[in-house]
Amino acid sequence: MNKTLLNALRNGGFIFYARHGEATVGSDLANLNFQNCLTQRNLSETGRRQAIYYGEILRYLRIPFEIPVSSSPYCRTIETAQLAFGSGNVQINPFWVEINRLSENLPSNDRQIILSNLQSILEYIPDKGNNKMIVDHIFPAKVGLGPIPYMGTVIIKPKGRGNGYDIVGQLSLEDWSTLDS
Repeated sequence: MNKTLLNALRNGGFIFYARHGEATVGSDLANLNFQNCLTQRNLSETGRRQAIYYGEILRYLRIPFEIPVSSSPYCRTIETAQLAFGSGNVQINPFWVEINRLSENLPSNDRQIILSNLQSILEYIPDKGNNKMIVDHIFPAKVGLGPIPYMGTVIIKPKGRGNGYDIVGQLSLEDWSTLDS
């Protein structure tokens, strides 16, 4: 099973939705400013090590990715993506802020719009021979892709525009090292 999954990932065609590395305790400030990391929770030292290891293990496993990788504008997601894939290989996508908003008490119409936009993104089939990487946040329980551990990855197989997607699995950071055995 592990070798089969690894071979499929090496052939591309998947979307990897990864949660950022471990963040510091606390919460983002009410006056959050995306250009000022002091107003946000940021990566802990453990989170930085997790992000570096994540990039190293994916390269070791020879899993190809489209560059740039996509990240939300939060400092902890940008830093995770930069440590894993290189600082010049990250593109910030403001849409990913919406995923964090799903934890708020949103009107159901707003929640549905966010989830509909997410669905259309996750239906997009990456370029042949590559996978797409998104570094973002967790979802509330039973919403979207659900809870994800720090540096955990949900692997998605898109079926094309309007055809949905399948969740192939979810791997913790530790799980990656078992794929090659």
